[in-house]
Amino acid sequence: MHTTMVALYITICSVLFIISKMLISFLLYKKWARKKRIIENSLTGGKMVIFRSAAMQSLSPKSFLTMIMALSNKDIIGSGGYGTVYRLRVGEKAAFAVKKLNRGSAEMDRGFERELDTMGDIKHRNIVPLCGYYAAPHFNLLIYELMANGSLDAILHGKEERRRALDWSARYKIATGVARGLSYLHHDCIPHVIHRDIKSSNILLDHNMEARVSDFGLATLMKPNDSHVTTVVAGTFGYLAPEYFETGRATSTATASCCSSSSPGRGRRMSRFLKAAQG
Repeated sequence: MHTTMVALYITICSVLFIISKMLISFLLYKKWARKKRIIENSLTGGKMVIFRSAAMQSLSPKSFLTMIMALSNKDIIGSGGYGTVYRLRVGEKAAFAVKKLNRGSAEMDRGFERELDTMGDIKHRNIVPLCGYYAAPHFNLLIYELMANGSLDAILHGKEERRRALDWSARYKIATGVARGLSYLHHDCIPHVIHRDIKSSNILLDHNMEARVSDFGLATLMKPNDSHVTTVVAGTFGYLAPEYFETGRATSTATASCCSSSSPGRGRRMSRFLKAAQG
């Protein structure tokens, strides 16, 4: 009787083990088939454009999408209202930050178009370089250079292992870099670019701790002879200049206010600092 019960127990365990393996295999197959279907659909209606980077230009659209679909949560380096940013390694040396913007709303599509319109022709030492993009039926991808030291926000307020003490020279270097980047956007770009969402999480740091302004999903363009652009108020609450919040008029001074405080007077002083940094 005891031997029979042991044999029955072993049989039941074996059957359950086989069923669980079959179930896992089925779920993995469904996941693989879904990824394959997404890749095929994206290739059918997709468009890949690379502005710069030999490493990216060496990839075919299919191999690029295959690498994108292999990304997981452990590759996420940032997220926000408009999408998720992943770290993508190409070969042993090249690494990129890929922002995935899901389609489905007019506002999300406008965010993608704004970044392309703003970043397509910009090349400046204090602006994160856009290497290219991929437009597909269900999502859009923006491909940027990966900044080795992440965001200023992570260094100042992030997890304990990411925090770093910044001495005065490092802080001054970062502030000056941001000022140069904004000065370029406000005065040298035609049309001028008003960022509208300057904050520490949108200031990235390269391997030399040089500041790079990033995330132009809320940016708006302004003609050279205009003093402001009237828009729907957008940005991060707590970083909006009072005059912009009250009137909806986006100006270079309002953007400068985000770098200092909610005081219009400090914003004007910061604006003068931006002009001084231009030289």
